[in-house]
Amino acid sequence: MSAPQENTADVASLSFEQARDELVTVVAELEQGSPTLEHSLALWERGEALAARCEEWLLGAKRRLDAARSAVEGDA
Repeated sequence: MSAPQENTADVASLSFEQARDELVTVVAELEQGSPTLEHSLALWERGEALAARCEEWLLGAKRRLDAARSAVEGDA
């Protein structure tokens, strides 16, 4: 990833896997060190948006599992 995408609105359209993979790339680039503070801040902001998207997906999956468990328990 040579330059972070400054628009975080597109994060909402990413699948869990896409967001996770890009987050891994952002973290790796941050760990290597960035040439400028501005670039580091942009990477950090992108990473925050990606992490929030992953959490959104995971919470949605948990809700679906909880609903499925409740349905099974209700049928029993």
